[in-house]
Amino acid sequence: MFKNVFGSGFLVRTAHVILTWVITLILFLHDTDLRKQEETGELLVPVLFVLLVLISVLLYFAVSLMDPGFVLSDDCDLQFTLGLTEEQQDMIPHTKTLRLRRCGHCLLQQPMRSKHCQTCQHCVRRYDHHCPWIENCVGERNHRWFVLYLVVQFIVLLWGLHMSWSGFSHALTWQLWLKANGVLLATAAVVAVLCLTVLLLLGSHLYLVSLNTTTWEFMSRHRISYLKHCGADENPFDRGALRNLWGFFCVWGTVVWEQVYFRQDSDPI
Repeated sequence: MFKNVFGSGFLVRTAHVILTWVITLILFLHDTDLRKQEETGELLVPVLFVLLVLISVLLYFAVSLMDPGFVLSDDCDLQFTLGLTEEQQDMIPHTKTLRLRRCGHCLLQQPMRSKHCQTCQHCVRRYDHHCPWIENCVGERNHRWFVLYLVVQFIVLLWGLHMSWSGFSHALTWQLWLKANGVLLATAAVVAVLCLTVLLLLGSHLYLVSLNTTTWEFMSRHRISYLKHCGADENPFDRGALRNLWGFFCVWGTVVWEQVYFRQDSDPI
């Protein structure tokens, strides 16, 4: 279920951990609210901050090392009828014919919404994208954890940015100010850039999840066989924002997307 922590992506993961704890250490070494509260014995906020940083690191490793939904064998349960009755199959438009695809790289049957990742060398169920920062694909099994990681990471970065701002000291000249606050200013700049990046990522993923679509489907729908016939605003997997969000965060297990895809047009009126 999990990759080897010392395998592919070891340098990226190491860089992430080092950067995280270096920034945390800088916030405690400078005259920020974290250090002031620590020195006065008010440990609640500093301890909560460190715990949240630790949770973000653990979530990062979980998402990075988790199996994103690799297709490792042919799905024997995937039949052409997909559990539909003959009457329902007759109601399926001819533009929506099921063609079981076999991956040209790993030679396995590709379930609907899966895609072969050239970096991971596997097909991934409900493929979203390959993330170079976690050095892993984001797919069916780890997508919700990836979004949760982004939420926690954004809170940590926003909190860290606030703490950086609280540590700036006053000086008579700009030269003296930069000398006194240069390291903290550089830290705040890095945290601000990361915070904005995570916010944009989080917003885009929540938007796509609410539509029940993936980054790959959103960017390449004109090249995807099961979406090419759909209109620009048509999504065969969309069940409404609330149901999409509920299904994404609260429903566990593998979804047979072929059933969702075909039953949308085969349900009797």
